[in-house]
Amino acid sequence: MDADEIPDAVLARRAALLDRAAFRVIVDRHGPALYRYARRMLDDPQDTEDCVQEAFAAAWTSLPQFAGRSSLRTWLFAITAHKVRSLQRRRTRTAMPLPFAPVDEVDPRALDPALSAEGTDLLEALNAALRELPPGPRSTWLLREVEGLSYEQIAEVSGTTTSTVRGQLHRARGYLVQRMEEWR
Repeated sequence: MDADEIPDAVLARRAALLDRAAFRVIVDRHGPALYRYARRMLDDPQDTEDCVQEAFAAAWTSLPQFAGRSSLRTWLFAITAHKVRSLQRRRTRTAMPLPFAPVDEVDPRALDPALSAEGTDLLEALNAALRELPPGPRSTWLLREVEGLSYEQIAEVSGTTTSTVRGQLHRARGYLVQRMEEWR
């Protein structure tokens, strides 16, 4: 059986028994999504890498306690979201944020300079608008719109209710629609 075909629940049980190969599959499978989320929540690539690495280290040590009440993916997002919030609390507010760079390395529109420039400008405008959102609504929007988590999963990740998730998502969408009006 190919590693990509092994269900997360099986990998989690194996990794809980200190199977490093199973944990490597978990990291390879979920790492990119966790990195994308953390990168859009944090301004610094090094902070992002540290945060995701800390999240996986915490997951490795906590896997024996993982009861499977949620999906492994949701559980990993919850750990990552906690690490992001912890880092944001530790940061000094006087630090100057670094320019935000898109996570994706290659844009397929790069072959057409006009489309590439327009797409880059649009992405920069969206990223700027996202950075202006408070962490809660920004996290909720990213988990829903970028990572595709359900309201229930987002509530579990953020430690809130689905009503709070719906409210934060409504506020985030309304704000982004307003800020992105010129791009319509």
